[in-house]
Amino acid sequence: MAQSGVVSEYRRLNRANWDDRAPLHAASADYALDRFRNERDFLSEVVRFDLPKLGDIRGLRGVHLQCHIGTDTMSLTRLGAEMTGLDFSPASLAQARKLAEETGTAIEFVESDVYVAVEVLGARQFDLVFTGIGALCWLPDVKRWAETVAGLLRPGGRLFLREGHPMLWAIDEERLDALTLGYPYFENAEPMVFQERTTYVSADRALSETTTHQWNHGVGQIIGAVLNTGMILTDFTEHDSVPWNALPGRMIHGDDDEWRLLEHADRLPLSYTLQARMP
Repeated sequence: MAQSGVVSEYRRLNRANWDDRAPLHAASADYALDRFRNERDFLSEVVRFDLPKLGDIRGLRGVHLQCHIGTDTMSLTRLGAEMTGLDFSPASLAQARKLAEETGTAIEFVESDVYVAVEVLGARQFDLVFTGIGALCWLPDVKRWAETVAGLLRPGGRLFLREGHPMLWAIDEERLDALTLGYPYFENAEPMVFQERTTYVSADRALSETTTHQWNHGVGQIIGAVLNTGMILTDFTEHDSVPWNALPGRMIHGDDDEWRLLEHADRLPLSYTLQARMP
C-alpha cells in the first residue's frame, strides 16, 4: 500500500538513499540476517537493549514506524507482539518481507510515509507504537510525528521510542580533537543537507544515492510534541551509549554491543528512551 499524491523533494531524495542502502544492510553482518534465519530466538541489538523497559509485550498489537528492513519488527514479534512494520522505502520492505518469509514469521509490512500512517493503517488500532534508533532525524516536523503516534494508539496504548540524542546529532563528527557543536540542536524549517557515499554499517560498495535531508529535534520539542497530543509521559531516560559507531575514532565497542565515548563518557548523552501512554 503506497502513499498517493505528490512526493516532496526531501522525501524523494531520502527514499532513494534508503532504497540504495537496503540491500547493503541486508548483506551486512551488522544486521545479522543469517542469525535471524538460523536462530529462532535471536533478537536485534536494539531490541535486546530495550528489553528491561519494554517488559512483557505478549499479545499486544503493535506497529513499528520507519521499520527499515524489519529486524527490530521481527524481534518484537518474537517477543510475542502482533506486529506491523511501516516504511517509505520499497527496497527496504522487500528485504523485510523476504526475511519474514524465510523465517516463517507473520508480519504485515506496509509502504507508507509516516505522516499518513493513520490514514493508511486506521485510527486507534494499536496497543504499542515502536520507533527505534535513527528515525526522527528523517522527519521535518516532530509535532506531526507525535500527532501520528497519538492517532494510532488505542486508549491505554503505549509509545516506546529509543533514539539518538539531539545533543549527539548536533556534534561535528569530523572533529577528532574535541566535542564540537557543528549542527543545529533545535528543529529548523530548512533541512541539513548531506552528501555521503558511505552508510553506518560495513558495506561492499559505496552508495550511489548520496544526498539526504535531515532535521534535528531538541529534547524539549520532542517531549512537548508528545505532551501536546494528550499523551502522558511515563519515562524519559538518557543513555551514555548508542548501538553504532556514531563518532568514529572516539568510541569503544562494549560487550553489550553498545558504543560509548572513549574519554569523558559522562559529558555527552548519546541516546534516550521515551515512553508515553494514551489515556
